[in-house]
Amino acid sequence: MELFFVLLSLCLFFILKACLNNVLLGFPNRRFRKLPPGPRGLPLIGNLLMIGDRPHESLTELAKIHGPLMTVKLGFASTVVASSAEMAKEIFQKNDRACMGRAIPDAVTAETDHHLSLVWSSGGPHWTNLRKLCNTQLFTAQRLDQLQHLRHQIMDNMVSHVAEARDAKEGIFVGRLVFGTSLNLLSNTMFSGAMLDAKSDAMKELKVLMARIMELAGRPNLADCFPFLRRFDPQGIRREIKVSYDRLHELLEDMIDQRMKRRASGSPRCGDFLDVLFDHSEKHGDEFDRRNINILLSDLFIGGTDTTSTTIEWAMTELLRNPTIMAKAKTELALTIGSKRSIQEQDLPKLPYLDAIIKETMRLHPTAPLLLPHRAETEVEVCGYTIPKHTQILVNAWSMAQDASYWVQPKNFTPERFLSSEVDFVGKNFAFIPFGAGRRICPGLGLGIRMLKLVLANLLYHFDWKLPNGMLPQELDMQDKFGVTLQKAIPLVAIPVAVATAAP
Repeated sequence: MELFFVLLSLCLFFILKACLNNVLLGFPNRRFRKLPPGPRGLPLIGNLLMIGDRPHESLTELAKIHGPLMTVKLGFASTVVASSAEMAKEIFQKNDRACMGRAIPDAVTAETDHHLSLVWSSGGPHWTNLRKLCNTQLFTAQRLDQLQHLRHQIMDNMVSHVAEARDAKEGIFVGRLVFGTSLNLLSNTMFSGAMLDAKSDAMKELKVLMARIMELAGRPNLADCFPFLRRFDPQGIRREIKVSYDRLHELLEDMIDQRMKRRASGSPRCGDFLDVLFDHSEKHGDEFDRRNINILLSDLFIGGTDTTSTTIEWAMTELLRNPTIMAKAKTELALTIGSKRSIQEQDLPKLPYLDAIIKETMRLHPTAPLLLPHRAETEVEVCGYTIPKHTQILVNAWSMAQDASYWVQPKNFTPERFLSSEVDFVGKNFAFIPFGAGRRICPGLGLGIRMLKLVLANLLYHFDWKLPNGMLPQELDMQDKFGVTLQKAIPLVAIPVAVATAAP
């Protein structure tokens, strides 16, 4: 109760202060600005009650009334929302440089040195150098090819784990399985070996840390809606997430220390991401030290694990719900791979239907329904409207995925729509931008696509699948849960069974 009165007093103080400033100073700039239209809000809280806890859906409905480019008030924070492919193109292509900044959630500021992050840096020389490092050193096709044997080892481990569940006739939490596999895939690519033993307490801790960071970062935070509350952290989110951030960086520091000792001893190079980062650090000195290495590794882990596991869980859910589509995918795999060998990454381009399934999953269940928030770095004109400097900009990818103007029967899971289409992952078709678009498109796109295809192909090729307890496909719960990623509200449990073979 005491906290309530403190907050109420603060709110009243700042409201009176803002009103006084408006009376004394007037609105010399706003008279000449034409903001995008939007819903009328309530005093103090703006449109928060209209947005609710499913903002991707509520913003889609509001856009039908106020237009594909609209302004909403989230407490004291004005936000411009783009809800169509045309408006996304305006933001990501025509005004990409002006809109490339980042609106940083208060929770993220709990991470030490977050200003060095590739994800949250708002541009400038530091961000440019990090993007160049990623594009020319880390995520090149050559680099990814050199490390693919490590990813194949992780796939063999995953298949063995699922085979144990098959033999025991046990169900598997698909999201958990893929989360651990993604973590191992990333750690092998970055460290040339499993970061932690898959069954160790440390790996369990890391899974909890990553999940906790994603949960807290996606939790609605009053400090983001009322900036004057940031110093008080009224919900304790920043204090709570800092514990997880700090522990994650401790684990990464251990890996960095091990590699430094290895390099100092004259041991052979691993040729992985961490070696590349150390080479870059030695070349550029203080501009890229171990703090930068730690933050970049943190970005890659947080950005690459939850998104992969969420997408695969939704893909398996849709395939179990649509047995005919799963059968087509398994037929393609059987014809392409045969029965003589395991799946290799060079097989993946020969699997167009699998590719279409992943695209359709990312369309219907975008991992980031509201792409990471951008910020106008300068005042910018968009379609006759003015977006003031430092305004937060949200692009509603979920809204575009549900729009019948771009997709035939958009609510249906139809991979065939991508078979005769040139739509790809790289952000050129603005109705389908699962990895973002423009200058801030995900730098790990190439690795992410390989991981998605490799995991799904192995799950389908080596096993048949059924639902537990005699559940029928149409009984699967399809509700999602909004956060940084759009997760399945009820985790998918599926039972692996031996692949049926045709009679001789």
